[in-house]
Amino acid sequence: MGSAHRDVAVWLLVCCVMVAVMVALGGLTRLTHSGLSMVEWEPIVGIIPPLSDSDWLGLFAKYRLSPEYIKINAGMSLAEFKGIFWLEYIHRVWGRAIGLVFLLPFLWLAGSGRIGKGLIPRLIGLFALGAAQGGMGWFMVKSGLVDNPAVSHVRLTVHLALALLIHAWMFWMALDILADHREQPARLELGRQAVSRWLGVLTALVVVTLLFGGLVAGLKAGLIYNTWPLMDGRLIPTDLFADGILDLFEDIKTVQFTHRSLAELTVAVAIIGWFRGRALLRQAVPCSVNAVVAMAVLQATLGIGTLIFVVPVWLASAHQMGAMVLLTLCLWALHDLRSRA
Repeated sequence: MGSAHRDVAVWLLVCCVMVAVMVALGGLTRLTHSGLSMVEWEPIVGIIPPLSDSDWLGLFAKYRLSPEYIKINAGMSLAEFKGIFWLEYIHRVWGRAIGLVFLLPFLWLAGSGRIGKGLIPRLIGLFALGAAQGGMGWFMVKSGLVDNPAVSHVRLTVHLALALLIHAWMFWMALDILADHREQPARLELGRQAVSRWLGVLTALVVVTLLFGGLVAGLKAGLIYNTWPLMDGRLIPTDLFADGILDLFEDIKTVQFTHRSLAELTVAVAIIGWFRGRALLRQAVPCSVNAVVAMAVLQATLGIGTLIFVVPVWLASAHQMGAMVLLTLCLWALHDLRSRA
């Protein structure tokens, strides 16, 4: 990493922000039921928007053959179709923009020697993962164009997981490059080792909780059991895993309870670990660690609000982006702690 320039880190951070915006757009398309408005995947010509009435009528005619129109939106007007089309269109075009913003600077930076040779294979891997993410997005949408007008919640969660992986990988690489420009500690003292392990566990919990949030979203599980801390009138509802272990991924009640429980555990681990860290580090806790704990509490509050108010679009979107921010802060804190002298 030592031969990489700071502008490589800046470029990667810009790409990270673009991926985060992409996740937000994806969440909005789901929340506004816009994701199935484009029934074809055209990676090249699909970037051109409808420019005439005939273009709109052609797209609308294709949409009217889809299960979503037939079973849910029969009688929708062309104006209403335009309302759901544009968000999905922007979502797809933004994905292509990320590819260009990644590829073109990569070619220039590599050609000018600003990227170390050891970093190039990892960046090529990132680009390949981004291409796979685009394919996974269409694979997800396609699941809602066959018979049931709803995308597979499993494919949705895999799509989300790939976005998280791309974002986290790029962010960590950028932090590595920036850290190479300052003196590194020989090793972590015992207190920092303990706090670092806590952050590692917390980051894993955040990821798992986030992925179960994807299952909740795909199953629309947030639209029921809209109370907290009780769920279905109990702290631990009945009939969990009624049909076996697969209910962990398929049953609405079990999936929502698992997501809630993981979120509560995450907040508890964050707060307890923070107090423990203050004792170990003699209150010299990095601001990055403080930010993690504050964001964990805020994210849980957003989640409770989203549940109680039955998934309003703005609040659900804020909750989703809060998860991205929390993951990013966890990675920053973990890297920050390890790279401090």
